[in-house]
Amino acid sequence: MNGPKIVTFGCRLNAYESEAMRRRAENTELADAIIVNTCAVTAEAVRQARQAIRKLRRENPNARIVVTGCAAQTAPQSFADMAEVDLVLGNGEKLKPENYRFAPDEKIRVSDIMALKETAPQFVGGFEGRARAFLQIQNGCDHRCTFCIIPFGRGNSRSIGMGAVIEEAKNLAANGYGEIVLTGVDLTSYGADLPGSPRLGALVKKLLKLVPEVKRLRLSSIDSIEADEELMRAIGEEERLMPHFHISAQAGDDMILKRMKRRHTRADTVRFCEAVRKLRPDVAFGADLIAGFPTETDEMFENTMKLVDDAGLSNLHVFPFSPREGTPAARMPLIPREIVKNRAKRLRTKGEAALQARLESLVGSVQDLLIEKPGLGRTACFAETEFSGNAEEGFVRAKIVKAGTDRLFAEVMP
Repeated sequence: MNGPKIVTFGCRLNAYESEAMRRRAENTELADAIIVNTCAVTAEAVRQARQAIRKLRRENPNARIVVTGCAAQTAPQSFADMAEVDLVLGNGEKLKPENYRFAPDEKIRVSDIMALKETAPQFVGGFEGRARAFLQIQNGCDHRCTFCIIPFGRGNSRSIGMGAVIEEAKNLAANGYGEIVLTGVDLTSYGADLPGSPRLGALVKKLLKLVPEVKRLRLSSIDSIEADEELMRAIGEEERLMPHFHISAQAGDDMILKRMKRRHTRADTVRFCEAVRKLRPDVAFGADLIAGFPTETDEMFENTMKLVDDAGLSNLHVFPFSPREGTPAARMPLIPREIVKNRAKRLRTKGEAALQARLESLVGSVQDLLIEKPGLGRTACFAETEFSGNAEEGFVRAKIVKAGTDRLFAEVMP
């Protein structure tokens, strides 16, 4: 058995858990199944998952199809009602091999995600064919942003103990991964539920101290308002903590942020970026931004457009607002869809220009690249870089000779 075929939608954490499922499914009834690990962040993500399930059934008429992930957790019956689906597993069930069985009278196996109080370590030892490894340190979210369905798919915030995280970092380093990415649903809430309430900064400092074999440590996404003092010190003092931070900004207008029930203001985002830039001048910032949130006026949208310049953002993940049933934002006055799409397009265009400007600023610099595959690597600030030379794995030092619209071009230094 080669293990199940897994189709993954959504975030890095889902990809991480798909790998964990793959390994746990060996020698179980899921070993020959097709598993669809869904995302619920937008209505479009759910639509794509349902479309993929139908296609998988057409192409694999005799296979058993299992649906799991956040969309399965939040709307299990809607997937169970699909004739193509044999089993629906919740997020609390998908990593437990005892649930990897089929029963003719039980199509849904989904428990109350809010009842989960702990996140058991779900370590995978690395990812096949990847230069970097993801390391889950947290799951769930205690916040209730008005647009977000994810807490109902993931439950409340739960952290993995420092000792277990550090041991897994040692294992990953021993397996040859030079870069580790700490990942979670709400990464900067790490530790609040652990004895002594350690913060993310304490974990970062301790990991880098106790696992010197880790060449690079990266954070997947952060809520800047939750960045603790020790994390800020680590940004300034730890060269192995990579100078690329993806911020959950969502908007650049204070009224919209308030209606989103975010915990930060526009000024907080700008202030955080300025503070980090003083500590690490080579830093790059990415951000999640929603275009066309309910009640957003032209002026409010322009404030989000201006945030790209004011905060120095250059790697944008732009989401056209998508109402999610069961969230407060879905009941707010919606903006016409064409306006939403147009604003998202404008914001993406703004992001593309910002990215190209940042890439051009790196021309002539010398960068250490983590090789992802022959001829392609990433800088410390996560810029994708094509390089000429024979290096095929590990790290290589290269001089940036040209900038494209979305990547750099470099020559390996002798």
